[in-house]
Amino acid sequence: MASHDEPVLYGITNCDTVKRARGWLADQGVGHRFHDFKKAGVPAEALARWAGAAGWEKLLNRQGTTWRKLAEADQAAVTDAAAALRLMQAQPSVIKRPVVEWPDGAVTVGFDATAWLQRVR
Repeated sequence: MASHDEPVLYGITNCDTVKRARGWLADQGVGHRFHDFKKAGVPAEALARWAGAAGWEKLLNRQGTTWRKLAEADQAAVTDAAAALRLMQAQPSVIKRPVVEWPDGAVTVGFDATAWLQRVR
């Protein structure tokens, strides 16, 4: 990951969790860059980096609507990182959000105000 002076938050504009996360960052006075999956796509190298840092199992949102709407055969085919990454590249809405690349190079998946507070202080 290229070094950044502010976090890069990846997600979807209309996702409630992404909205909460962005609002929380603003409330803390933490600037960030936002990358919208729907408008800008998911960079393949970033997806591989996130899976390497957080694990593909954590990155894949099996609770979301997109996953639940997949055919059972498509769900069953996700048995390893390669299959999960192919699905996430093809259907970014199945990625757990938000994904944040922090200035120190760390990657987090999902919004956790308590953990994030430690990062921004």
